[in-house]
Formats: sequence, C-alpha cells, structure tokens
Amino acid sequence: MNVPYPRQVHDGDDLVTRTLAEHVRAEQWLPPATGPESGFRNKAKLMVGGRRGAPTLGILDDHGNGVDLTGCGLYQPALADALPLLREVVAEAGLTPYDVPSRNGELKNLIVTHSPDGEFMIRFVLRSTGQLGKVERAIPLLHKHVPGTRVVSVNLLPDHRAVMEGAQEIVLTEHDTLPMRMGAVRLHLRPASFFQTNTFVAAQLYAQAADWIGDLTPAVLLDLFCGVGGFGLTAAGQGVREVFGAELSPDAIISARRTAAELESAGATSRFTFVAGDAFEAVAAAPAPDVVVVNPPRRGIGPDVCKWLERSGTRHLVYSSCNPRSLATDLGLLPSFGVDRARVFHMFPQSSHHEVLVQLSRT
Repeated sequence: MNVPYPRQVHDGDDLVTRTLAEHVRAEQWLPPATGPESGFRNKAKLMVGGRRGAPTLGILDDHGNGVDLTGCGLYQPALADALPLLREVVAEAGLTPYDVPSRNGELKNLIVTHSPDGEFMIRFVLRSTGQLGKVERAIPLLHKHVPGTRVVSVNLLPDHRAVMEGAQEIVLTEHDTLPMRMGAVRLHLRPASFFQTNTFVAAQLYAQAADWIGDLTPAVLLDLFCGVGGFGLTAAGQGVREVFGAELSPDAIISARRTAAELESAGATSRFTFVAGDAFEAVAAAPAPDVVVVNPPRRGIGPDVCKWLERSGTRHLVYSSCNPRSLATDLGLLPSFGVDRARVFHMFPQSSHHEVLVQLSRT
C-alpha cells in the first residue's frame, strides 16, 4: 500500500521474471497487462460484527470486535456504493451478527459479487437456518436499496471455524447464477463458483489465452482446473472443434455447462464436454488433446499431472498460474516442454500476488 502503481508493476515484473529465470528467457516476456490500481475488485468478502441493529461489515480486530471496511478503495465503484446500503439492510432486517468470542449470534459473513452488467450476487453466511426467514423477508429491501440484485442466497456455516463459507447453499431467488461477460462470452457464476476478482485484467487474461490457442489451431482443447470454463469457452471461437473441461467443483461445472448450452444455441461450431472430478482422473476419459490449458490453484498442477503431460501426445500447453513459485516447480517437471512466450497480469494491485500466463511447446 502507498507504493506508486508504476513501481508496483516494475517490482512485480522483476519478482516474477527472477522466479522463472531458469525457464523463461528475457526476450520471451510480453509487456505486462495492467488495470486500475484501485476500484477493481468485483467481490467483497466481509465478516459481520457489531450488534443487531448496528452491524459492521469488514474484519474483526484481535478482540473479535467488528471493524467496518465498507469504504475500502479496492472495490469497484458500484460495489463500494452498495456496501453501506447492504449494511442498512442487515440492520433493518434485524439479523444478529455472530459474536466470535461468545459464539452467539447468526450472521457470520456477507459475500457480494458485482458483474460488468451492474448486477449483484449477495450471499448471507449464517450459523443455522434460525434467521433464514429474516433473509427471505429482506429480499424486497435488497431490490429496493440495491438495484440490480439478481441472486440472493444463504450459506450455512455451523462450525466455529476461520473460514468464509460452508458447504450448503440455499438460493432464495428465481435466478441462481450471476452472468459475467468476458468479451463475446457470457460466463455464469453460481454462488460457490470461483472467478477472478479483477474483471478488467481477467478479460485481458482470457483474451490473451484465446489468441495463443487460436494461433495453435487445435482441433481438441483440454481445459483442466477449468472452473466455470473461462479459458475453454472463450477460446471456442478460435476454431476449436471440441472443448473438454474438468473441475473438482460440481457448482462450477453446472455453470460451465450452462454457458456452453447458450453458445451451442447461438450456433457455436464447437462441441463442449464438462465433467466434475479430479483433474488427473479426468484426463483418462478425455480425448487426445492438441492443446492443454491449465488454471490450477496456488499449489500448481503437481507431479501426477506433469507426468501425464510428459507421456501424452499433447504438443502445446497454456499454463495460467497465480503462484510463480509453484509454476517454476511444475516447469521443472516438464522437461519435454519449452517456453514460447509468457506474460504477467497484474490481477492484484496493492499486493505481492501476480498472475502469469505461459505458452509451452513440446521440444
């Protein structure tokens, strides 16, 4: 924080290039992709503190007291404008904030996502269904105070744990997905689906991957750790005949299938198959791909998937990484592949985290 943004970009590029120096030559780096240094986050994950009628939305201090962060400058302007209004809705609805020290109360967290079309997904994380009725009765208030509210749900987190959400989701509105436009493709987010928090830079990331994949003219594209299908679905317009995606989250796969169905109804020439399951298990059922695109969590794709890629007939790999260190480890486990080009995407201003996209070909 308080480091000038050009310096953040320079320092981030330097850190990433040094981390990957063994695998990526200086001339293989494309200019970095950047976006606004503030007002970029499309998602707010807020702990609820305070008391009934006077809640806080933000974090908790060392004593478990609420610290309100509705004025945080990282949120997109429309999201920032909505958060104080949501705080008022929570107060007016009579929802009881969960008190961590005493383990009393119901409303633990509020998770809000904003789309490029100005719509909102609002998720109330409750300890139990005790105040589910209050949330249901507050939906008219949400539509009144937060125009564009599309999806409202309750997530149940009964355990006293330092996590933001539980496994059970109850959708309370007619719509159960939040559309997120990425170029010509409208991705669908269900409540538990992962999506990049920086829409502006994410659009550049997907467009860059689609361009690289289009240059390779693959007939079959395998999208591993595919999430809601962002890479495979946006690359389908590049002449790909078949897209096969795999993701552990069933919620994300439902989202990917919905977008695929919309593309097919609109006349897409690609065929889409999305399956929920472990990536290493899924590749056994996948057709032999010409190009594989991976977008793993911070731990990377790991030794098993690297071994499979080494043995496969795949000629090209496009790797999107949110952790240059695990990317460097994985590249070291892929001796049959060499880097063609790479690019840093400054997805997380005001932090030391960076997204990296790398294209590799079998040598």
